[in-house]
Amino acid sequence: MSRILIIEDEAAIRRVLVKILSEESNSYEVVEAEDGLAGIELIKKEDFDLILCDIKMPKMDGVEVLEAVKKIKPEIPIVMISGHGDLDTAVNTMRLGAFDYISKPPDLNRLLNTVRIALDRKELVVENTRLKKKVSQKYEMIGDSEAISQIKEMIEKVAPTEARVLITGPNGTGKELVAHWLHQKSDRSKGPLVEVNCAAIPSELIESELFGHLKGAFTSAVKDRAGKFEAANGGTIFLDEVGDMSLSAQAKVLRALQESKVQRVGSDKDIKVDVRVVAATNKDLSKEIADGKFREDLYHRLAVILIKVPPLNERREDIPLLIDYFTKKIADEHGTAQKKFSDKAIKLLQEYDWTGNIRELRNVVERLIILGDKEVSENDVKLFASK
Repeated sequence: MSRILIIEDEAAIRRVLVKILSEESNSYEVVEAEDGLAGIELIKKEDFDLILCDIKMPKMDGVEVLEAVKKIKPEIPIVMISGHGDLDTAVNTMRLGAFDYISKPPDLNRLLNTVRIALDRKELVVENTRLKKKVSQKYEMIGDSEAISQIKEMIEKVAPTEARVLITGPNGTGKELVAHWLHQKSDRSKGPLVEVNCAAIPSELIESELFGHLKGAFTSAVKDRAGKFEAANGGTIFLDEVGDMSLSAQAKVLRALQESKVQRVGSDKDIKVDVRVVAATNKDLSKEIADGKFREDLYHRLAVILIKVPPLNERREDIPLLIDYFTKKIADEHGTAQKKFSDKAIKLLQEYDWTGNIRELRNVVERLIILGDKEVSENDVKLFASK
């Protein structure tokens, strides 16, 4: 049921509004407030999906209510109610964040249409917020070891800047989590984060993937196509496993970083791009440079800031937290009750050699939840966690 708050000092107008809304739908619960101060007190205590607010009121006028609500609960849409002489003010409230305004006496169709649209918008805002929270939780960094605390501190310092970041560490350690947090905590967070797994793209297609191509540039190029750098314009591009990129593609990436321009394959036209580059690799790029497989000048362009993600074997104190996190997550995914791990089971898992790092730990936890007893025991770990 949608809850609608009417803030209006004229009792007759309130009655009209309540009558219209109540007759329109039994899914509307309408609450009344006789002035701005009373309305603000209700908003602080209760949840509402929509506010209808008069502009001219004693004690606290509609503009002051609007400004207060935008600070307290900015997600609630507010429709202003304006008298004939308040139209200019009503229009100005739109600039302050009001959803819309209706004139007195309220037109039936105009009022109901505005209410429906405003409530639909509120649902979209709530869903968008929920999805963003879900995304954030998906890329949550779990751990309070010294190594993870240092990485979190580094992210806080580096994320708001435009500095390029190179993330290093073995497979399965969570390098992509660092990349996501760098983007989410940056001034580019409202822009796109475009991920490119350089190791998963054939060398003959990597340039097309990164920079796009024109129709006919090669056999399978049946139409013009924008590349990942263009798609990431205004945001961040994450070059995962950058050490696997071909030397030809490296040269073009270097130019893109130097000049903030790219050229689609088959074109000589420059396209301006505004992109922050975050890269990651599990390779020793110093060795790759010595072997002539990676450009030293590109390395220095990418590695303005270096963040090393440690293997799980170097942060064993985080394993109990990770087990707890994975058990909750897996229970949610399977729609089952969360299983507990005995202290001895956790201690034994802390002693394992985690060559696959966090990715391997997650798989083992899921296996133990499926195959183990109601409480996962030390014996379950010995039986089912072995490689």
